[in-house]
Amino acid sequence: MAFAAGRICARCSHHYHHHHLASPPPGRLSPQSQQRRSFSQSWPRPAFTPPTPASLGKAVPAKQFKRTRKWIRRVAYLSLFGAAAYVVDRQFYASSLTRCTRTFVAGLTTALDYKINFREDPPFADDIAEVHARNATRLFHVLRANGGLYLKIGQAIAMQSAILPPEFQKMFAKMFDDAPQNDWAEVRQVIMEDFGGKTPEEVFGVSFDGDPEAGVMEKKARASASVAQVHWARLKDGREVAIKIQKKEIAQQVGWDLWAFKVVTKIYTWWFDLPLYTLVPYITERLLLECDFQAEAENSKRMAELVKGEPRLRDRVYIPKVYDELTTKRVMTAEWIEGVRLWDKDALTRPWQGGWRTGSPGCHGTPLDPPQTPITSLQHRSRSSNEELKPDRSYWRGKDGKGGLGLNLKEVMTTMIDLFSAQMFLWGYVHCDPHPGNIFVRRLPNGRSELVLIDHGLYIHMSPKFRHQYSLFWKSLMTFDNQTLKEVVSDWGVNNAEIFASATLMRPYEGGDHTVSKRIRGMSEAERKKRHYEMQQAMRKGIKEILGDEEKWPRELIFIGRNMRIVQGNNQFLGSPVNRIKITGNWASRALAEDKNLSFSERWKNFGSHLIFKMVLLATDAYFWYSKLKQFFGRGKGMDDDMEQQMRKMAKDYGIEMNHNVFEG
Repeated sequence: MAFAAGRICARCSHHYHHHHLASPPPGRLSPQSQQRRSFSQSWPRPAFTPPTPASLGKAVPAKQFKRTRKWIRRVAYLSLFGAAAYVVDRQFYASSLTRCTRTFVAGLTTALDYKINFREDPPFADDIAEVHARNATRLFHVLRANGGLYLKIGQAIAMQSAILPPEFQKMFAKMFDDAPQNDWAEVRQVIMEDFGGKTPEEVFGVSFDGDPEAGVMEKKARASASVAQVHWARLKDGREVAIKIQKKEIAQQVGWDLWAFKVVTKIYTWWFDLPLYTLVPYITERLLLECDFQAEAENSKRMAELVKGEPRLRDRVYIPKVYDELTTKRVMTAEWIEGVRLWDKDALTRPWQGGWRTGSPGCHGTPLDPPQTPITSLQHRSRSSNEELKPDRSYWRGKDGKGGLGLNLKEVMTTMIDLFSAQMFLWGYVHCDPHPGNIFVRRLPNGRSELVLIDHGLYIHMSPKFRHQYSLFWKSLMTFDNQTLKEVVSDWGVNNAEIFASATLMRPYEGGDHTVSKRIRGMSEAERKKRHYEMQQAMRKGIKEILGDEEKWPRELIFIGRNMRIVQGNNQFLGSPVNRIKITGNWASRALAEDKNLSFSERWKNFGSHLIFKMVLLATDAYFWYSKLKQFFGRGKGMDDDMEQQMRKMAKDYGIEMNHNVFEG
């Protein structure tokens, strides 16, 4: 480079001397001379010299990118570890760690979202409704993705959704959809593990290869819930059974699921200052028992004995038989029932076409299949995993298939309320999951209805003292005996008797002081909207008041309230054909008169009071028939719905949107 520059400079110098030797006349320069002059003046005259090594400074080593490589290695190790943990978790722990992580992320995100945005003007949302909607969607997807016990928790939330925002009510109503079922290989593995390595063929005496001497069993489940699925089978001796098999992953997941439930509840208790964690041990114990099918079998047998010993119920309620020799902790075998689910209202009421003096198939002497119907040889069926083997028994629906049981809905609903009232007030032994899917209805040969109760996993036991108090509480509600009412709930540690009474009745309690409610109703719409946020904040205080003294508050009320809520929903679904409040109150008063734990004189006193009480209850019929008259003219849906509308209006005054349509979907 310096050499080239030197040559150019020499040439420039040559042109310079040539310019002086042959210059044009003064004042005039040729274009070539102007160009040479311009070129020579644009370059420095001295020659370029290369820099010395000393002037270059100290040598800089090449960049090694050590920090970048370190982080790349860390990310690679973390990814490798995460992938290995995921595979191990999925293979050996039924994805329990993944499900817990998903729960914690969703729980903490939801808590943080509410902590930041639950205010009149949320900084990261248009309004509070948007905050509710996105958190309802987030929690719903987590519960559905996790499955198992999480679905049970979601259903519990759905049944208590009366006090939740509408966005939660709409989303959690889908929790009652059927859950996915496990494939036959997993079902077979559970059976073999619980029966000491014996195959389903050996345990139930069935064959999948067409053996004419053996029974048959369907590989595809007839129903699938959150924890178990049910398969139909015909044993070698001809008995048709429902085999309830716990899903394989539940045993591995239950411990982790309940631990995650405890942790999240603990965080919410601390973060939002709500006494929720005190309820966790009792709820956890119930959920664990629900996963023990031997405990469920004992519940079923005990309820069957109680029903058989009660003359007012034994001819109207049936509990399927359980076969102990075919029952383990994760497998339960019971009598197969042919009946109509409670949610099929049309099938319950359409005319009976099954023949005179006959009942539903298999119901008290009625054969499963009519004598004139040829029985297909099931033993020659193939091994297909999706093949249905159970005979079709819809003959009673008639040739056009439009027949039904021809039953009276009032009779069906009266039996249901009688059954669960007897459980609460007489026996203190309560089935806490009377969802329509767990209740079958059959037609007796005499044309009357019979209720069949299944799924006896979730029960609570009431102590004699608490059962007596609960009966007294209900009777006091019906007679507006505020003094007795406050005494009872005070013993339970409840601070606000009126709110608790309204929550129990699922209607505004008329025996309390409604000055505050009237004052709020007198506000303008603008004032109500302004106070909406304040009222939602007041809900937290209301919950604390209902719980009151955490040590005194009866944990049984959690599941009793669930039972009462579902029964009310069943009555509303059927069109509110009965006065549910009157029937329940009547059983409460009767239980006080029949309580064998009381002295003879106390029982006689309660019996006299019960007779007077029955006269008082007649007054409730006036309101019931008034509601029925409105319903007839299309001005209402029935007593339970009318009372619920009142409850909604009262709740809305306090900033609460109530919606009980939890059976949609």
